Amino acid sequence: MADVDLSQSLWMLLFFVALGWVASRHLKVDPRPIATLLVYIISPLTFFNGLTQGHPTPDKLVLTGSVVLLAALLCLAVNALAARFFGDQERALLAFSAGTGNTGYFGFPIALVLLPPEGVTLYLFCMLGVSLYEFTVGFYVSARGRFSVKESLVRLAKLPLIYAFLAGMLVSALGLHIPDVAVDGLDYFKYCFTVLGMMIIGMTLGRVTWRAFDGRFVAACVLVRFLVWPLATLLMVVGLRASVGISDSLALAFLLIGAVPMAANVVVIAMELDIRPEKGAIAVLITTLAAPVLIPLYLGVVLPWVLSF
Repeated sequence: MADVDLSQSLWMLLFFVALGWVASRHLKVDPRPIATLLVYIISPLTFFNGLTQGHPTPDKLVLTGSVVLLAALLCLAVNALAARFFGDQERALLAFSAGTGNTGYFGFPIALVLLPPEGVTLYLFCMLGVSLYEFTVGFYVSARGRFSVKESLVRLAKLPLIYAFLAGMLVSALGLHIPDVAVDGLDYFKYCFTVLGMMIIGMTLGRVTWRAFDGRFVAACVLVRFLVWPLATLLMVVGLRASVGISDSLALAFLLIGAVPMAANVVVIAMELDIRPEKGAIAVLITTLAAPVLIPLYLGVVLPWVLSF
């Protein structure tokens, strides 16, 4: 792990963030329509394409469901605990961030380096679980930071990603063939998702000053992302290795899911719901900068011990 160079992934992400900052500060680009575009068009199409091309099987979907369950439990636990220390909007944003991570833009390039092809497939289905959490339990808990139960459920029901998941499952179950030209077209959306998802962080930062920095909120985000998640996935992997004996590739996929920085979707959802997106953007940037140092250190220490089981 000491030989794994994460600097290229970091600089690519920071370049997109910088472009977003320039677009906001000098071109006066409003990030809110872009957040809406990501939530209602780009994310569901990316999710649908990934699901249909991954050829879901029951064992792969168990991975997706396991990650959704873990993410939801962490979100709900942090939501209950944070109510004692934060206002409604900060609590909702922290709870949402507690269940997710940058498994796509940041984690996926690392998975391609560390895992064999079958391991990358397992990682992708774990990653789908994170996305499914974001637009179900995570979105609902976030919406409750500003809206009533009824309003939050109505907003949740309008999210197309839920229906993209059902459509993807139906297409796979029926064995329907998607034309190659459509597959090629849908493939472009994952690049849009990466670029715009990171740019929106820079756009949000371009509209605020560092006076918006909230040390307590950032500390809580870092604690959840770099302590709670790694510990939770480590305990899960050790338990599974000792009981059912999961493969080395799946063990590493789970550990990597737990080690990535905060998700850019924290800012996307916060922007869509107007729940302190500036605080989310600062926390995402800080954890992204810390990740290239912490991920190799964490996996370098933990992975040999886990694989010894």
